[in-house]
Amino acid sequence: MRLTMMLALAVICSACNSTAPADGPKNAAPTADAGVPAPQQAAAATSLAPAGARPAEAVAEPEVTIPSGTLLRVKLLSAVASDQNRVEDQVRAEVRQPVVVQGKTVIPAGAELTGTVTDVERSGRVKGLARVAYRFTSLSYDGRRYDIRTAPIVHQAQATKGDDAKKIAIGAGAGAALGALLGGGSGAAKGAAIGGAGGTGAVLATRGKEVRLGPGAAETVRLAAPVSVRVRS
Repeated sequence: MRLTMMLALAVICSACNSTAPADGPKNAAPTADAGVPAPQQAAAATSLAPAGARPAEAVAEPEVTIPSGTLLRVKLLSAVASDQNRVEDQVRAEVRQPVVVQGKTVIPAGAELTGTVTDVERSGRVKGLARVAYRFTSLSYDGRRYDIRTAPIVHQAQATKGDDAKKIAIGAGAGAALGALLGGGSGAAKGAAIGGAGGTGAVLATRGKEVRLGPGAAETVRLAAPVSVRVRS
């Protein structure tokens, strides 16, 4: 009899335990993903994103290639002179007109170009015209720098043959006038020769014109190779 009662109590206790709630706080909130399919969870996360946020691909900056031969309108920021500069001296310039490709501004006004003097020659006393050449190798704007290659810009002084002839003629004329006063016809001929020789000596002692470009000088630069740049949306 006692054994039967004990078995009955054991069955009752087992039934009570099967209906009891699981251990833990009775009012615990369910987890965010409990019973919710993964796609719906992703949609909910997207709806909670900050207002105005855009996907990563929407804010990416597209790349645009500026073709070879494109002209850049610039102004010099540093002085360039055939009688002062040396090869490898730095030359700086600033873009004065924006460059537009496919309807987009790819190089804004104010972008800076940096390059070097590639050739320089002072004017000679007897022959040889002054010359200076330079090109740009770097483009910088918006905190970015791009390697570029431009065609060299060459400036050469004008010939002074006309001025030299005037100097010689003036010397000959002055000598002839002085010789005529001193010794008649023969004196004029001798004076012209002496005066001409004096004028020639002045030409040989004087250098020709130099090439000098100051800051602000307008130049046109041509790209010798294409360059790809990032364009802000």
